[in-house]
Amino acid sequence: MSDQNQTPQSDLRAAVAGDKKRTRIGIAIAIAVVAVGAIVGGVALALPALRPADAAAAGGASPAEPISVKIAVSEDSPFQDAVKEVAAEKGLNIEWVNVQDWVLPNTELAAGTVDANAFQHILYLSAFNTENGSDITPVFSTLITQWGIFSATAKSLDDIGDGAKIAIPDDPSNGGRALNILEAAGLITLSADKGDFPAVEDITANPKKLQFTEIPATSIAQQFTDPSLAAVVVGTSYFDPSQNIGSDDALFLDKALSEQNLPYVNVIATREDNKDNPAWKILKDVYADKRVAAANEKENQGSVVLVDVPVEQLRTKLADLEKQAAKN
Repeated sequence: MSDQNQTPQSDLRAAVAGDKKRTRIGIAIAIAVVAVGAIVGGVALALPALRPADAAAAGGASPAEPISVKIAVSEDSPFQDAVKEVAAEKGLNIEWVNVQDWVLPNTELAAGTVDANAFQHILYLSAFNTENGSDITPVFSTLITQWGIFSATAKSLDDIGDGAKIAIPDDPSNGGRALNILEAAGLITLSADKGDFPAVEDITANPKKLQFTEIPATSIAQQFTDPSLAAVVVGTSYFDPSQNIGSDDALFLDKALSEQNLPYVNVIATREDNKDNPAWKILKDVYADKRVAAANEKENQGSVVLVDVPVEQLRTKLADLEKQAAKN
């Protein structure tokens, strides 16, 4: 997924109530659907054909009887073909079920029509579970889009001058992620009670007196060369290939496995009563396969990275996000 897919309007936005901080959190969860999409859809892998010798080199014998699972996705991608091919080698037959919708992968899973889904991060999952009383849970982490600070003029963070304008996303979910990155880079300080989705008013120190231009996340990459902007904060996958901008061009990259990025980690999710299915251990091994990792790096050049977050950490964060969603 590239973080840029369009989504249906969410009823969450209309349901938001309470004080300013709680309202911002509620909207963030709703708008985060915009950021859900895209990591899996944006990954295009070219995996070489697997020969018997390759299978032996991969290690581990396949189960005597292959396991078959149906996994819902919101779009087709070459990445899914790669995962399916490696999984078959390891004794897991995957049927990708493309429902071309951002609600059905979860509703079909809850109804038992499919065994799992692979399309969302835990922030979006928390909103769905809260709205629908579902018990969908992650079984392992998959991917996350790398974000950073990019500039057409500055060669380093030190080159960003006093009073410079920085473009950040105008929605709470992505805007909060951008502010966390600016804090990690040492450009600003945020309040201790900023929560998961800080806003500009949470800035407690701004030594360079930076100004923040809030625009739609999907437009930020196109504003990269705007002479009025000293820098932009956005996901690397937002840039068009013709711009020839990758993670190596960032003045500062966030850490994919930082605590603040947990809401944006994509997962394989299933029902609570199916979380111990042995298929998920095999599938986790597939995502960890060195050939898949190498193909991902070659194709995406660091814009989308494989991550391995302990499942209990994912579930704890999911429960926390669900509590925040329930308050609104």
